[in-house]
Amino acid sequence: MSAIPRARNHPAPWEAVLFPALAGGMGWGIRGQFGHETGAMIAGVLVGLTLLLSFGRGATIAAGTRAAALAAVALGIGGSMTYGQTIGLTQDRALVGCWPAWWWGMTGLGLKGAIWSGFAGLFLGLGFGSSRLSWRGVLTLLAALWALYLGGVWLLNSPHQPADRQLPLIYFSASWRWFGADAELKPRPEVWGGLLVALLGAWAWIGWWRRDLLVRRLTVWGMVGGLGFPLGQCLQSYHAWNPQAWAASPWAALAPRMNWWNWMETLFGVAIGACLGLGLWRNRDLITLRETENATDRPLLPEAVAWTLLGVHGVMLLLADFSPLRWARAIYDPGLAIAVIPLVAIAGHDRWPRWVLLLVTLLPIAGKMIRHLVYETPAINPVAGWFFYGILPLAVIVLVAARLERRPPADAAAWAQVALPTAAWIYFALNFAFFDFPWPWEPWTVRTPNAVAFAICLAGLTYAAVRTNRVARTGN
Repeated sequence: MSAIPRARNHPAPWEAVLFPALAGGMGWGIRGQFGHETGAMIAGVLVGLTLLLSFGRGATIAAGTRAAALAAVALGIGGSMTYGQTIGLTQDRALVGCWPAWWWGMTGLGLKGAIWSGFAGLFLGLGFGSSRLSWRGVLTLLAALWALYLGGVWLLNSPHQPADRQLPLIYFSASWRWFGADAELKPRPEVWGGLLVALLGAWAWIGWWRRDLLVRRLTVWGMVGGLGFPLGQCLQSYHAWNPQAWAASPWAALAPRMNWWNWMETLFGVAIGACLGLGLWRNRDLITLRETENATDRPLLPEAVAWTLLGVHGVMLLLADFSPLRWARAIYDPGLAIAVIPLVAIAGHDRWPRWVLLLVTLLPIAGKMIRHLVYETPAINPVAGWFFYGILPLAVIVLVAARLERRPPADAAAWAQVALPTAAWIYFALNFAFFDFPWPWEPWTVRTPNAVAFAICLAGLTYAAVRTNRVARTGN
């Protein structure tokens, strides 16, 4: 078995930074409409496929898609962290002008952002690096992470008894410390401590104990990308603190049509993608994706078990998001819980990574589209809504997946050349419909600037796929 020849696996540094940044910006900006772990996986899929496009030349499809899918699932783990009230510390009207609250809120956003993207960096390194964990190894790792998570919540995020006004010592949500003793608050429970302890535990075991240098470094690069959270919020909080500055600027006409929250999310995604791309490029000599893999490299899950896990995971996603069953939400609410089946199956079955990157991530997003535009708004009749926002996108993704299975491309990068633009166009189209079709030649709404930005990102990702195909054919 041989690693990929280095000359074929080195994109230009601007490619390694720009294209993942566009993928992260669009994916995380779109995530804002769908929320939580399943929404964050949109960004994970787009960033993972973009990195596979640049660094997957010569790699087997199984190895390359496994690396991208691990990162996509991992980016969803942080979705169980609450951050709305943390943002509030930096911009709520009652706290405007209170610099200590602003700095505390930004510190919390930086920490939560670092945890969120740190998991993506760790599992990205696990996929691209030297560690070869079997499905049993991943299951053991996740069991350890759960123990660390529960211990971290107990240590850092307890007590949480708002009725008695007992909050953790380190607390980044709404508290009477900032709003005054007479304020009526509903402080949210935080879990960042549990996720931080779990992340550091995995980093220490894989990166240091198992001596996987790529995991060790990419985890840090991912955490650096988390600084995009407070950096993006700087823009939104500046507008909240200084509305008169915008009114007197050349952007005065555009300011009322800016969705500042969505711009904060978009900038966060840009930072995640750029840092993961730069980190992987700077450590490109450590990439050990295989050109060939033997069946004895790692034990695989039986076919029946893989399909059963796919059904169980899909059903649980739908029940947790769309049913009134509290037990389903309780089981599938924590980010680590949602990640268990996908991460184990990705490590144990060669088709599971492709399922995650294409079908599994899209399924709950299509469901949320139908719920919002057919039943909550409603903006379209049920028959048309189910067809255009559910059946059609799922059918397209299934057809593309089937074509890629029947006629496999030459390598992982060639697989991403098809999968990336397919996924990017589908998520862009669904989000455009969610935005109520803000065409730029019509009167602008608060959705139009973000839609224009996402269109630019989409054009860049489409160009990346086309350019990679040209480079593969011509060699330059």
